[in-house]
Amino acid sequence: MFGLFKKKEKDTLPALFDLDNNPLMEGDLVEVLRYELGKSKLILIDKVYYYESVKSGKQISWLKMIDASSDRQKVKKILDS
Repeated sequence: MFGLFKKKEKDTLPALFDLDNNPLMEGDLVEVLRYELGKSKLILIDKVYYYESVKSGKQISWLKMIDASSDRQKVKKILDS
């Protein structure tokens, strides 16, 4: 009725941070600390973030990487030296 209780669609993506509080963006290389993914790339598929293993190609949703104590991702960003 009058659109008062209509759900609003979210078009914004969540801000992701690694354990050292470095911001993560699509295309970043990270060391994943769970699921034996190892070195992985952060990719975006249909407005959802995934970590894709460089070695095996296995994909894991970003939701499975949330650290409960800090709300950061259980990954470490590989910084260019």
